[in-house]
Amino acid sequence: MTGLARRFRTLPLRARLSMLVAAAVAFAVAAVSVTCWFIVQGKLYEQVDNDLRKSAQRPVQLSRTVGLLSVCPQQADTTDSGSESDGNGLRLPNSTYSQLVKPDGSFCVSGDSPGTLKTTGDDKAIAKNASSGKGIYRNGVDTSGNDVRVLTIPLLVSTNIGGPPRIYPDVALMSAIPLKNTQKTLKDLALILLLVSGIGVLGAGAAGLAVARAGLRPVDELTEAVEHVARTEDLSVRIPVEEKSDDEIARLSRSFNSMTTSLASSRELQQQLIADAGHELRTPLTSLRTNIELLTRSEETGRPIPPADRKALLASVKAQMTELASLIGDLQELSRSEGQRGERVQLVALQDTLDAALHRARLRGPELKITADVQPWFVRAEPSALERAFVNILDNAVKFSPEGGTIDVTLDHGVLTVRDHGPGIPEDELPHVFDRFWRSPDARALPGSGLGLSIVARTVQQAGGEVTLARASGGGTVATVRLPGAPVPPPETV
Repeated sequence: MTGLARRFRTLPLRARLSMLVAAAVAFAVAAVSVTCWFIVQGKLYEQVDNDLRKSAQRPVQLSRTVGLLSVCPQQADTTDSGSESDGNGLRLPNSTYSQLVKPDGSFCVSGDSPGTLKTTGDDKAIAKNASSGKGIYRNGVDTSGNDVRVLTIPLLVSTNIGGPPRIYPDVALMSAIPLKNTQKTLKDLALILLLVSGIGVLGAGAAGLAVARAGLRPVDELTEAVEHVARTEDLSVRIPVEEKSDDEIARLSRSFNSMTTSLASSRELQQQLIADAGHELRTPLTSLRTNIELLTRSEETGRPIPPADRKALLASVKAQMTELASLIGDLQELSRSEGQRGERVQLVALQDTLDAALHRARLRGPELKITADVQPWFVRAEPSALERAFVNILDNAVKFSPEGGTIDVTLDHGVLTVRDHGPGIPEDELPHVFDRFWRSPDARALPGSGLGLSIVARTVQQAGGEVTLARASGGGTVATVRLPGAPVPPPETV
């Protein structure tokens, strides 16, 4: 069975659907045919039983019965015609068996009976208890082995002086009709049903194949599209879908179109990221290469660089290496998958994370005054990513604040605001501040990769929050971060 199931799964989908349809139709046709055959059999046997009952329940003349019984257990020798009597004799149609049976098994056969019936214990029991008036139907055989339908009932006799018929004691009448014609009819019916069933199954298989071909045509188109994408990497392929259609194939086609659109967008963003990263890396690498070449040439020619210039070159090299390391770190952060972040999500005390970021910001801007009003707030996020996002926001505030300026930081009910008193961001640049590698023309001379706010936006969104930048009244910029959480940790974490 396992081998057949394995072979079945290796067949094409059309073949499997056709076979399943044919099997379902075959089962239904077989059930209907068998049911029909048994119903017809029951009706035919019911008709035979009715004929037997009508014939066997006619009273027999008492004198006729006494004459027959006088020669029992020998077979009675009569020469009556084969037609049915007028009800006063023991004659039935020539095709109907008729014999009398006693409790001891001895029997008398009517002269017009086509044969002798084999008696059973049930027939003897009917004769023994004739006064009960009960009878039985059964299938039996005659002495020649022919199948017959037998009715055994107590014998009804009528007296010569009139009066109602009565049951003759200790005698039963066995009547039977051959089943040859009935069985032939049932065999013919079985053959016809088998033939019709076979034609129906073949037709169902052909219809199933046609339906499978028509129904799977969209799947063929989808398969061709997928193979085309795999072969050419052309993500512009779209499968036509009817707007009002909402079946499984239409949903699958829409999902494929949505997937290729997302992949095309992802590839475009990836290419843009690579191009932007290459552009950003080119400047520090070129400067780093120039400085190193100057140092190398000085060593090769034996013409030392003045100590002050050498110190400046080494400081520049160190700064460029730091900038490269920061850029590479930002790129790694942006390239991390959602699954890698999801494994590190945990309950975070936002006030502690913000305190750590404030400590680093004060070290980077010792000449600035940073005020903080922090209230407890607990969120579910990745601690290191959240701290990096806060550091990036504070770094921007430190970078653009005037010397001796003030940075105001508040955290109240999950809303973090960082306000500086710098030049602020022009209105036309606000829509681009969270784009990768975007930098304001006024800030391009300052250190940075242009990825800091992109990392902030992504981290906050992954924590279920939102971040905005806006011009502050009175000058400067205000960054607002909203994160869902609670002022106290959940009970299970306490």
